[in-house]
Amino acid sequence: MAGNTCTLTERGQISMPVELRRQLQLKPGQRLRWEVVSDTEMRLVVEAVHPDPLAALGFGPKFRKSPARRTADWMKELRAAE
Repeated sequence: MAGNTCTLTERGQISMPVELRRQLQLKPGQRLRWEVVSDTEMRLVVEAVHPDPLAALGFGPKFRKSPARRTADWMKELRAAE
C-alpha cells in the first residue's frame, strides 16, 4: 500500500495515484464523494455516471444510412399503406 499514498497540498488538493485511477476506470470530470468513517479514516466513493439525455440529440444522423426525411414524407408513406 505504500505506493498508493498521496500528499495534501496547501490548497487542500491531492493527486490520486495512476494505478488506482486505472483500476477504478476513472475519467476526468468524474465525481468522487468523501465520507468520514472515523477520526483517522475516510472513504472515497465513486459516484455513478448518469448520461445526459440531451447529449443523444443529433446522434441518429451519424448512423442513418439513407438521407434524412421530413415528417410529411414519413406520414405520406404510412398513409399509403392504409
